[in-house]
Amino acid sequence: MKLAILALTLALLFQPLQAQSTQIPRLIPAVINVYPHDANAFTQGLLWHNGYLYESTGLYGESTLRRVDIASGEPLESLSLDDAYFAEGLELVDGKLIQLTWQAGIAFVYDFASFERIDAIEYEGEGWGLCTDGRYLFMSDGSPFLSIRDRQTFDLIFRGAVTWDSQLLPAQLLNELECVDDAVYANAWNTDYIFRIDKFTGVITALIDASALLTEAEKAALGAGSVLNGIAYNPESKTFFITGKKWPKIFEVVFTEP
Repeated sequence: MKLAILALTLALLFQPLQAQSTQIPRLIPAVINVYPHDANAFTQGLLWHNGYLYESTGLYGESTLRRVDIASGEPLESLSLDDAYFAEGLELVDGKLIQLTWQAGIAFVYDFASFERIDAIEYEGEGWGLCTDGRYLFMSDGSPFLSIRDRQTFDLIFRGAVTWDSQLLPAQLLNELECVDDAVYANAWNTDYIFRIDKFTGVITALIDASALLTEAEKAALGAGSVLNGIAYNPESKTFFITGKKWPKIFEVVFTEP
C-alpha cells in the first residue's frame, strides 16, 4: 500500500512540466563517456577525488567502502562493514571519509588514505545521502527535508524543507546527494529523476530526467530495487558520474536541455 501511494504521488508530481510549471526546467544527462560498474554493488554513496571514485554500497551483510578504478570499474580497495550495518551516503571532509548508515544512527569516519576507521558519530533518525559544499554538510534522511550539519562536529545546525512549485515534497524521495556550487543534486528515490535544489532556499530549480540512460533490455535485466542512485562531480572536467544500484555501467555526463 505504501509503495502504491508513493507511485501515485510521483505520477502526479512528475506530470509533463509544461502542465505543472513553466518555471522549473527539465534537463537530461548528455553522455560523454560510459564506464563499467560492478553489477553487485548496491550503490548508496558516490564521490570523485583525484582520479578515483569512492563508493559506499549498502544492504545488510554486503555493505562496503570502496576506492574504485574508473576505467575498469574494479575496486582497488574495499572494506566490509559489520553485517549489522546497512551503509548509505558518503562524503570526503578534511581528509576523512564519512559514511552514513541507514537506521543504526551511526556515521563511520575513516582515514582517507588508509581506510582505517578512526571514529563513529551518533545521530538521530535515518541516514540516506550526504554531501559538503566545503563549509557545511547537507544530509537527507528519508524525509522531505535536508539537514545542514557542522562539517567537523556533525552537529545539526538547521533542517529545511525541499519544495516543488511551493509544495513540500513527498517523503522518501531525497536520497544520494552531491553538492556543486550553490546547488544540491539529489536522486529522487525509486525514480529515474534527479533534483537540482537551491541550497539556500530548498527550492527545486531543475528536474533531470535520466530515464534514457539504460536501454529497455538493460532495465529488464535488473533486479528489484536496482534504481538510479549515485551522483559524483568532477570539478576539473565539470562533469557528473551517475549510476544506479547494481547497474552495470557508470555514465559520465553533463546536464543539458533536451
